[in-house]
Amino acid sequence: MQQPFKKIEANYSTAYALDMDSKIEFQLDNLKPSSLGSWENYVLGVVAEIQNKNKVIANFNIVFTGNIPGGAGMSSSAALENSVVFGLNEIFNLGLTKLEMILISQKAEHNYVGVKCGIMDQFASMFGVKNNALLLDCRTVESKSYEIDFKDHQLMLINTNVKHSLSDSAYNDRRSACESIADLLGIKALRDAIENDLEGIKDEVTPENYQKALYVVQENQRVLKAAKAIEENDLEALGALIYKSHNGLQHQYKVSCEELDFLVDQAKLNTHVLGARMMGGGFGGCTINLVGKDEAKTFAETAYKACKNKFNKDCSVYFIELSEGTHIVK
Repeated sequence: MQQPFKKIEANYSTAYALDMDSKIEFQLDNLKPSSLGSWENYVLGVVAEIQNKNKVIANFNIVFTGNIPGGAGMSSSAALENSVVFGLNEIFNLGLTKLEMILISQKAEHNYVGVKCGIMDQFASMFGVKNNALLLDCRTVESKSYEIDFKDHQLMLINTNVKHSLSDSAYNDRRSACESIADLLGIKALRDAIENDLEGIKDEVTPENYQKALYVVQENQRVLKAAKAIEENDLEALGALIYKSHNGLQHQYKVSCEELDFLVDQAKLNTHVLGARMMGGGFGGCTINLVGKDEAKTFAETAYKACKNKFNKDCSVYFIELSEGTHIVK
């Protein structure tokens, strides 16, 4: 294992990814995207965007580690971006608000990573509330928290261990398609549309792009219904909406993959699982499952064996909790 810190020139900063035994050195007055294609641009992008806000930072050394698997659709990139901007804000007394921090993280993704992402991942990572789900308005960047009583159920993630890369253009292509249809409708975004609006321009777009837009419109309605189900402690209704969400992601938005669909089908075979869907950008990563606590271990073992037999791949199981967002650990 290489030493994370050797003697370096005083005008260099250092970032060290402990889990990967990987390090970068860079000059604050000569920042540019890295071509290595791993974690580096999430850090470099944040530093660059801080400077773009005319905030002054000096050279620094950081070491980071984490237990969020990369490429699993669990927003490890947003967690890294937020931790870097949060840490630098503390060290150099930059006076940034949490809202300003997540916008810096988002711009780092846009300008250094090349993914034109929304604000949801960064927001959830920064503003998470323990034991609560957040209903986020991505236009106003305001949220309402809903405390969830899972009763005798719990959340469980199953990682296909199939890696995805959003920067392979799939995410950007879908965003572009939705923006084009919004332009046709004369609205700012598809959140302002209803299904009948789409019927009027159906002949002007490809069937594939029509279905993508329809998915977005329907999914926005499902989100509101899910918030109501949580408020009413109706886990069965919530689970049904989760299944419908995956169906749309699979058949309309087409960002799923064979392994994810297989795991969701496995969940449907078990009456103790109320709902399951892929999470994250798709084409691999995790399913999230709402499963009975008493059956969770058995379901995990059954799903693992089925996945192994079908694809000769080992999936990974995570039991999770809804926790507080980015904060100083004392």
